Amino acid sequence: MCGVAGIVSTSPPDPEQVREMCRLIVHRGPDGEGYHSDAHAALGMRRLAIIDVAGGAQPVYNEDGTVAAVFNGEIYNFMELREQLAARGHRFATDSDTEVLVHLYEDHGEDLVGHLRGMFAFAIWDAARGRLLLARDRVGKKPLYYRQAGTSLAFASELKALVADPSVPRELDPVALHHYLAYQYVPAPWSIYRGIHKLPPGHLLVWQEGEARLRRYWKLDFTPRPVGSEQEAAEQARELLLDATRVRMVSERPRGAFLSGGIDSSAVVAAMARLSDQPVKTFCIGFDDQRYDERSYAASVARRYGTDHHEFVVAGSSALEILPTLARHFDEPFADSSAIPCFFVAELSRRHVTVVLNGDGGDECFGGYRRYAFMKRVGRMQPPIALRGALNQIGSALAQADIAPRLRRVGRGLRLLSETPQRRYASLMSQFTSEGKDALYTEAMHEQVAGVDSYDLIRQTFDASCADEDVNRFMDVDVNTYLPGDLLAKVDMTTMAHSLEARSPFLDHHLMEWAAGLPGRWKVDGQVTKTLLKKAMTPWLPPELLARPKAGFGVPLADWLRGELRPMAFDLLTDHTARSRGLFRPEEVQRLLREHLNGRDQSSRIWSLLQFELWHRTCADRPRVTAAAVPEGAPGCRG
Repeated sequence: MCGVAGIVSTSPPDPEQVREMCRLIVHRGPDGEGYHSDAHAALGMRRLAIIDVAGGAQPVYNEDGTVAAVFNGEIYNFMELREQLAARGHRFATDSDTEVLVHLYEDHGEDLVGHLRGMFAFAIWDAARGRLLLARDRVGKKPLYYRQAGTSLAFASELKALVADPSVPRELDPVALHHYLAYQYVPAPWSIYRGIHKLPPGHLLVWQEGEARLRRYWKLDFTPRPVGSEQEAAEQARELLLDATRVRMVSERPRGAFLSGGIDSSAVVAAMARLSDQPVKTFCIGFDDQRYDERSYAASVARRYGTDHHEFVVAGSSALEILPTLARHFDEPFADSSAIPCFFVAELSRRHVTVVLNGDGGDECFGGYRRYAFMKRVGRMQPPIALRGALNQIGSALAQADIAPRLRRVGRGLRLLSETPQRRYASLMSQFTSEGKDALYTEAMHEQVAGVDSYDLIRQTFDASCADEDVNRFMDVDVNTYLPGDLLAKVDMTTMAHSLEARSPFLDHHLMEWAAGLPGRWKVDGQVTKTLLKKAMTPWLPPELLARPKAGFGVPLADWLRGELRPMAFDLLTDHTARSRGLFRPEEVQRLLREHLNGRDQSSRIWSLLQFELWHRTCADRPRVTAAAVPEGAPGCRG
């Protein structure tokens, strides 16, 4: 696990600039650094040593030194690949997983990615051809940003490394902000800065002679396929999870697991316990508020498997203290409030281990979100076209009225009925609906995003799906949007802030490809979600855990915004600095704050606005300084 950065150009790049970029992401790799430079390329990396701790320095090269690579991630099948490459005559200088990349590239070119099992973001420089290859793993576990300017291209694991360059304008992209307010994250290929892009998951970028092209190399295929019995599928699910867990337990550094008390993380811990001759170290975050506290469920799994269990309780005051730190690490607005407990559980874990396994991806593989059941239930409710306009008007009026919460929920339901399935789902996933953004935006902001519909991101993915059932189509949507944009970004940034590597067995592409072809009824049956996974985990997990409804990784945000976080929210969202941006109507912001204090929950919208303002002040508004101006290892946006 590392952080990478680099510049390629038709003219000589500045290697010192790449060193500066790497110093800004030292938290991603505190164990070492390495650099390559020549007439057209400068590459750099910071290393968190996990495999071949003593000898796995980067960059790595092929036999004649014409191909160089820097790499962030883990290749879980590197030993098999190494044996195959050695049999074809390739010579290895290290025992690291990184070195297989340069030799695979020699044999397969950009098609090398099809041979990899793992999580990765890497750069390969082919000096003989003057070609740069950037690649990001199939589902987007590891981030990679890039910026093209003329015939030059710069890339890095984090935004802060790119905007450190004084020649890079830190200009807000209004379309990225528009999408962020809908989904609470900035979706790929956008970043919050105009002209800087995320390389989407499952994509390659090839730069040569000053020109860049993108190509998608993988997409999860939800085409249905023949299956046996449900019992056979449950057995296969256990086997695939055990295999995915086994390859992710390879490490020369101490390892453990996040244990939230949900089915997914508990299943991973159960698999680890079966594969380990030592107690698994497990880590859990809790809250004083019992509505959000899952420690008792985590503890029951810990007792069942005799884990070395550790807990930490998050208070509202603790959340208040770390918000600027989170903004500095994310580098752009991010409003999933579960980043707070993720940050704390990563901090707790890093005191004991360097690698953690988690349950990410279980919901997207096996149908774990309650919204899937909701969409299945209302899927056939399509009113006549003539009634949809009236339903939307009535529903919108009720949803926004100062009436009982139950009636407002009825209004939201009527509004959803007036939409197509794609827009219904997009509305469920949105914090600010189209109507909410219309009320929020100033005229200037309206003009900058005219004609841009954030719901199209979900509609296009839904329409492109090969699935023949809506349940699987919605899961396909999440795999391509919510999973990489929100969940994986959150875990990567919060764990790497503490130099901790997170691995996700449910995101093994073999397991995902198998699960994608399963019938929807094995995932969502009526109001029961994860039906097959629950059957598969019956021999492994306590029955009370399998029977409980999904809780998510929530926090008491509404209460915090009426308590500990209220002064910060009011101060930052209503002062002269916020108003002077000219993006949001002050009276609408005031209305949201006032309604929330009066008991109408507006916490998700207020939180989205607050995280944007925190990002702006912590990152975008700060003067550029060099990494040398701060102590090495200190986190934050210094660009």
